[in-house]
Amino acid sequence: MPQAKIGIIGGTGLYQIEGLKDIREVDIDTPFGRPSDSIVLGKLEGVGVAFLPRHGKGHRISPGEIPSRANIYALKSLGVEYIIAICSAGSFKDEVGRGHLMIPDQVIDRTRGRVSTFFGDGIVTHIAFAEPFCPQLRQILFKAARDAGATVHSSGTYVVMEGPAFSTKAESRLYKSWGADIIGMTVLPEAKLAREAEMCYAVVACVTDYDSWQESAEAVSVKAILDILHRNIETAKEIIKLAVTHMPDHRECLCMNALENTIVTAPESIPLETKNKLRMIIDKYVK
Repeated sequence: MPQAKIGIIGGTGLYQIEGLKDIREVDIDTPFGRPSDSIVLGKLEGVGVAFLPRHGKGHRISPGEIPSRANIYALKSLGVEYIIAICSAGSFKDEVGRGHLMIPDQVIDRTRGRVSTFFGDGIVTHIAFAEPFCPQLRQILFKAARDAGATVHSSGTYVVMEGPAFSTKAESRLYKSWGADIIGMTVLPEAKLAREAEMCYAVVACVTDYDSWQESAEAVSVKAILDILHRNIETAKEIIKLAVTHMPDHRECLCMNALENTIVTAPESIPLETKNKLRMIIDKYVK
């Protein structure tokens, strides 16, 4: 029995959601280890929600150490169909200012060493990822952000860097020259894993700084980021409350069948251990 329709992955500063009712915490073990923290289940505006702090309570998990496979798998096991991810980001555009929000539609992967797939160990799949974020969920979040009174940009390209250090000036100027709009340390591999798990995934990025490309701007600092982020968190919470009430009863996007015709390994060649490990994800296609 599904326990939540919507998963919320909270980023820096977002460790709880006010207004949740019928709250209970669950600890979940997955074939990929434990998630970042306990998952909080409850009802928000009458809709089943599962909340997970990406960095753990107290912000103790570095971006490159986030157990993303366990996080996505755990949310999937609770019946989650939609994932709303909140994160902070630096801007490459003057017009995308501090305190603005962006609902990105594209991503550039500059991470290193993060496991970005559930597959391997005897099973091969190649998902389509031309549109890395669910278009329908993005539209819902954009409308919710406008209704919440935020200054929000409806699209943009998000560079995912490895971290935990911020960019050099040369790196920042390179990404800007590519036409990228914002940069952050999360979102991937979350978005790829959510697609493999046939879950809708979209991001509300809170712009906190200008990375390091501006000569006139102060160097990026954690204090400055947190000051702006904490002001944006209340807006992000309002966006989540508005968005959950506008989710369709039934999904019609491509995310829900993202694995169809993508598994290239013959079913009889998949090791039983791997098949059992991924049963919840591949059961529609591999018996």
